[in-house]
Amino acid sequence: MYAIVSIGGHQFKVEKGQELFTYRLDADEGSNVSFDQVHLIDNDGAVNIGKPVIKGASVNASVISHLKGDKTIVFKKKRRKGYKVRNGHRQYLTKIKVESING
Repeated sequence: MYAIVSIGGHQFKVEKGQELFTYRLDADEGSNVSFDQVHLIDNDGAVNIGKPVIKGASVNASVISHLKGDKTIVFKKKRRKGYKVRNGHRQYLTKIKVESING
């Protein structure tokens, strides 16, 4: 059984027991969160598709930890002008574990 759910503006294919990284959620570590933007549920071949979401369906997950992602280097250069800028960026992430899919 899996579901397609929107979390933080991105769509994820999730299954029960799966751990995934999302953008930082406003929830404490160890707390439970619920996502109601479920677009599709596949229950062993029985597919339920929402228009655009399935009413009454939800995905429950628990917050494992908050962390920062790997550093991304942002480098800008204009040739022959002596212009070079080097910056770094680390995205704030939340690790969640899917507990159940209801729908």
